[in-house]
Amino acid sequence: MTYASKGGRTAHEDAVRGGGQWAPQPTPVGLSKEGLPRWLDPVVSAVETVEPRQLSRFLPPADGAGRQSAVLILFGEGERGPELLLMERAGSLRSHAGQPSFPGGALDPEDGDPHGDGPLRAALREAEEETGLDPAGVQLFGLLPKLYIPVSEFVVTPVLGWWREPSAVGVVDPGETARVFSVPVADLTDPDNRVTCVHPSGFRGPAFQVASALVWGFTAGVIDRLLHYSGWERPWDRDRTVPLDWHS
Repeated sequence: MTYASKGGRTAHEDAVRGGGQWAPQPTPVGLSKEGLPRWLDPVVSAVETVEPRQLSRFLPPADGAGRQSAVLILFGEGERGPELLLMERAGSLRSHAGQPSFPGGALDPEDGDPHGDGPLRAALREAEEETGLDPAGVQLFGLLPKLYIPVSEFVVTPVLGWWREPSAVGVVDPGETARVFSVPVADLTDPDNRVTCVHPSGFRGPAFQVASALVWGFTAGVIDRLLHYSGWERPWDRDRTVPLDWHS
């Protein structure tokens, strides 16, 4: 299964005739919990029961404002057990340079209904564009409530997936991505790797010192809540802080 890149169509998209013109038909995509590994059961349960306010105090504006986007929270299984796929933004970018994140981005018109399966398609498309992964090997199994990032005005749908058939991944565009890497869940739950980041603006939030990177902000907040509500969190020292600079 191949997904459209920004501004274009793939050979796998069907076309439908309408108004004398050919128009792309979005590739079917959906959610399925069938055949997931048992260790994902706590995550599935958390996704089915968590409330928006349990994830963040920043929720989408009631007036519908904000740019619709999606991220892919992709669980795989590596040599050390369960792991998450992350990427690090290029240091040359004007915003969030060098910051680790989930693959993802804004919805394109080709993705379809932002209030339907558009976020599913966008999460897979963006992950393919940014990391080169093959979407055919990803089984999407859940959605978290839409969240809001005030600084960028993005309304983000976190899409959860199981990397059923792993494929090779890496940097596709060095201008946008510095590296692509996986982090074992065991490292994310290790109390020695957990800190509270403190921004000069006053922002404080959970962070993870893993894989030679500091994971903080929106990405760390979602990981922190997933670990907590999945029952995977281990006690850690919230008074242990790491400062951020104004350019982060």
